[in-house]
Amino acid sequence: MNFFDGPDEATFRSELRAWLAENRPSKEGDRDHGADGNRASLEWHRQLYQGGWLGLSWPVEYGGRGLTPLYDAIVNEEVGASGAHVPSVGYLGRAILHYGSDEQKRTYLPPMLRGEVQWCQGFSEPGAGSDLASLRTRAERRDDVYVVNGQKVWTSRAQWADWCLLLCRTNPELPKHKGISCLVFEMNRPGITVHPLQQTWGTAEFNEVFFDNLEVPIENRIGEEGDGWPLATIILAHERGPADIGFIAHFQHQLNEFERLLSELPEERRSEFANRVAQAYVSVAACRLHVLKSLSLRAKGVAPGADTSIDKLLMTRVEQELGALAWDMAGAAPSLGLDDETVYQYLRARASSIYGGTQQIQRSIVAQRLLGMPRG
Repeated sequence: MNFFDGPDEATFRSELRAWLAENRPSKEGDRDHGADGNRASLEWHRQLYQGGWLGLSWPVEYGGRGLTPLYDAIVNEEVGASGAHVPSVGYLGRAILHYGSDEQKRTYLPPMLRGEVQWCQGFSEPGAGSDLASLRTRAERRDDVYVVNGQKVWTSRAQWADWCLLLCRTNPELPKHKGISCLVFEMNRPGITVHPLQQTWGTAEFNEVFFDNLEVPIENRIGEEGDGWPLATIILAHERGPADIGFIAHFQHQLNEFERLLSELPEERRSEFANRVAQAYVSVAACRLHVLKSLSLRAKGVAPGADTSIDKLLMTRVEQELGALAWDMAGAAPSLGLDDETVYQYLRARASSIYGGTQQIQRSIVAQRLLGMPRG
């Protein structure tokens, strides 16, 4: 495995760094995680797309550039290293690329990539979070529509979304993994109620979403009836990969901040944190090396699978380690309400061991699918 850029990749990285130096949004804008922050995030999405930096591995006919996934990884690394975020268009787009009809791909993918519409992901439910296959939201087929009833929860950015990709049960008679299908629809349709949920870190980016006799046209189904579970596994595999969401570079950016803070601390406090910063470097390096292994397989055409659970486990460990270190190095400021960003970072990191599948779920996947261990 070669950890270094080839000539074309090095040129691409250099051009991207130069562009980011001229175009990266202000760091102050990153601190708003509410409605204004969402608008700023969408504007940044559009700016990246117009610069030619999004959808690099997507087919050209749907707005991409037809490059290898390594170029997406370079964008994630460099944008994250600049302190900015990478828009998460990959999860849902990948599912539509794999299971959507040609017409659906032409309809949904280019506006998604351009940042003209926002999407939310209707997966988790009360009682069906980590055990997603137990979902109970029903979609009953009546003539040329599905009638949807049920509830989703922890739906990120649903209050701002234009479209939703929904997992629902279309055949309750089949085993739970077999009777699930996928529908997409506009969020302004009658029969949808969105309730934002206030998080401990002070924002309401998650939501409850209720469906009451929502009618969705048959042609809005992605794939065939019963394709919902394999479609979901594609989305979750990409969601669990730190490289797909810019986490590795974001971690490196945090390490750089820790070094700066360390140099500013009094001598007695500097020695207290020096070993923890060094350990954080080791943790980030271990996560990065495994992610590079995963990316090298994807570059060879191997789709992400159960091994992304290792990435997710490592990512969670690192994110929570860095969040705790940031809190401790900040002294009393977070506890006194004088450092909202560190509070957000620390509390948000606690959620990383839940979203995308809990730590327990990830360990079970590693044990059963990678190590061949029996259930139970």
